[in-house]
Amino acid sequence: MLRFAPLSFVLISCVALCTSVAKAQNTDPGFPFPDRDGKRIEDSKQVRDMLAKQQAERDKKEHEELLKRAETALALSEELDSAFEENPVVTPNDVKKLAELEKVVKKIRGELGGDDDQSVEESDDDDEKPVDLKSAFRVLRSTTVKLVDEIRKTTRFSISAVAIQSSNAVIRVIKFLRLKQ
Repeated sequence: MLRFAPLSFVLISCVALCTSVAKAQNTDPGFPFPDRDGKRIEDSKQVRDMLAKQQAERDKKEHEELLKRAETALALSEELDSAFEENPVVTPNDVKKLAELEKVVKKIRGELGGDDDQSVEESDDDDEKPVDLKSAFRVLRSTTVKLVDEIRKTTRFSISAVAIQSSNAVIRVIKFLRLKQ
């Protein structure tokens, strides 16, 4: 048993020596590697700042795209209104423009955070109710103008409930026009 005692003593001494050397290296200010925990905290702060900046740029780009879609919707409704004034018949080209307008307005409504308003009572006093094609195209243009005005008032930090209601009104008029033609 005596032969093993010096061997175990040597092993325990080596482990203790290695542990103390490793601990001394981590606390030594002259240690060539930076404090990894402090570096990670600093890196995570930089990463968070970079991600916040990228998110702000994405939000700005999405708002600009929303404004472009609103302008497209306004142009389509004006084209439809003027086409109906010239020829009081709904042409296949007008039907295509109505479908495109509906698609654009639904995209706008989705970006604003709105959805289909089936549960909302449709008899609002503010909404004009079209009775024939001529009044429907007039209402389509006026509600689209109202929608675009509301979207122009928004910022990338805000959501307009009035814009969502206006988009729903435009979609209702488009559905009315599709049924009437």
